[in-house]
Amino acid sequence: MAMPFDEFGRPFIILREQEQKTRLRGLDAQKPNIAAGKAVARILRTSLGPKGMDKVLQSPDGEVTINVCWDEIDVFMVPANDGATILEQMDVDNKIAKLMVELSRSQDYEIGDGTTGVVVMAGALLEHAHKLLERGIHPIRIAEGYEMASRVAVDHLECISHKFEFSATNVESLIHTCMTTLSSKIVNRCKRSLAEIAVKAVLAVADLERKDVNLDLIKVEGKVGGKLEDTELIYGIVVDKDMSHPQMPKHIEDAKIAILTCPFEPPKPKTKHKVDIDTVEKFQTLRQQEQKYFDDMVQKCKKVAKDVGATLVICQWGFDDEANHLLMHRDLPAVRWVGGVELELIAIATVSNDICVFCVRWENCAKISRVDTREAGQGNKMMIEETKRSLHDALCVARNLIRNNSIVYGGGSAEISCSIAVDAAADKYPGVEQYAIRAFADALDAVPMALAENSGLQPIETLSAVKSQQIKENNSGCGIDCNDVGTNDMREQNVFETLIGKQQQILLSTQVVKMILKIDDVISPSEF
Repeated sequence: MAMPFDEFGRPFIILREQEQKTRLRGLDAQKPNIAAGKAVARILRTSLGPKGMDKVLQSPDGEVTINVCWDEIDVFMVPANDGATILEQMDVDNKIAKLMVELSRSQDYEIGDGTTGVVVMAGALLEHAHKLLERGIHPIRIAEGYEMASRVAVDHLECISHKFEFSATNVESLIHTCMTTLSSKIVNRCKRSLAEIAVKAVLAVADLERKDVNLDLIKVEGKVGGKLEDTELIYGIVVDKDMSHPQMPKHIEDAKIAILTCPFEPPKPKTKHKVDIDTVEKFQTLRQQEQKYFDDMVQKCKKVAKDVGATLVICQWGFDDEANHLLMHRDLPAVRWVGGVELELIAIATVSNDICVFCVRWENCAKISRVDTREAGQGNKMMIEETKRSLHDALCVARNLIRNNSIVYGGGSAEISCSIAVDAAADKYPGVEQYAIRAFADALDAVPMALAENSGLQPIETLSAVKSQQIKENNSGCGIDCNDVGTNDMREQNVFETLIGKQQQILLSTQVVKMILKIDDVISPSEF
């Protein structure tokens, strides 16, 4: 069998069922990809900033979701404002739209904040790239120009950043930065108290000398019942369990804990067995044997810790009814079915500290901090999850500031300043990339324009006035007055953002847009 070749000597590649597939090349392939990315960005654009709009999301079967298809987006009952929450619920079919979702997820994983802004930024870059493609500029040149512009913007952020000093006793600047993060969340009415909780929790587990924070030691728990104002910080561990017997004491001070990873019950043979009991004496003998076995286990628990004696038993598995009864009569309170992760945290926290137990709540543990969140003003679990998401973002911001205590000012001021710097730097590049660099500068203005538009202001007029003020006063802190305070100076409003978070937004959005622009061939199944 001979292989067919074309006039250039290249072999023909014949694929089975090729007639059932559609193929798009060049600009025809790039336009739908750009449109899909812009569609995702449009969803989140109106949710950006402290005055951002909420989304009502519901699928036909009542589940909370957003369905994003090839060229249309079906949105529709629980309000959500956080960009990561909205994108996390998306049922995405289009591959490019999935890239935008992954972009937000990467920002959330690396920084914990800015998940909405990074998608809005990527959407603006795609929109301006589409205009450049229409003018005949090659996508590779656009991608290279975007890369050059992103380096200029990141370097400029370093120049306009400020460092602030803080300590365990002076954390006001940390609190203000966390408040900026919470301002755009659904929990913004309690942003001061939640920011204080986030900062105290991070400092409780932080190593300030090494500038290291292990967020795995901070857990956020939610309970339906109460108000958002009931949120509190527990310097210890909260386990949602009851005592194994209702008559066991609920309050134990200076507890000595015995942690068991084995079941509190008689050993069972691995093979099948049968016990014949035909007399009362045999039954009593068996019962006494079991009782003696349990008594020995209880005594061993009470004699642990160098004969100090345990006053509380925490077991990973269950208790036999007989064992539970004996524990109650032997004055040894117990908690059962505690997860392995919680057991490990309890072991870390109590390795060298006496603790207090309130029901099943451990306090005054030096090595563990768990934020106990109770929020039920609206009476549904979605509000709980949204509150936990908001606290997670604030915790990440506080962690980032401990790692790198450099900040830039918010309200879109950093993007406006970078836009001015990138536009000025475009004159230094004589090639075609100059057009892409200027387009990048225009895309940076999308964030402050969205902030102004979502705040009910005239976006173009507001942006022009603030940009002019920045140039005239040489003040990179001038931004959008979203809260109508009366001043555009974000330093006076105490609106801060982390430097590494803002840099990560620019870098991640640029890389994703470059990936999308380099796709010039799409093969997909035909629709019948």
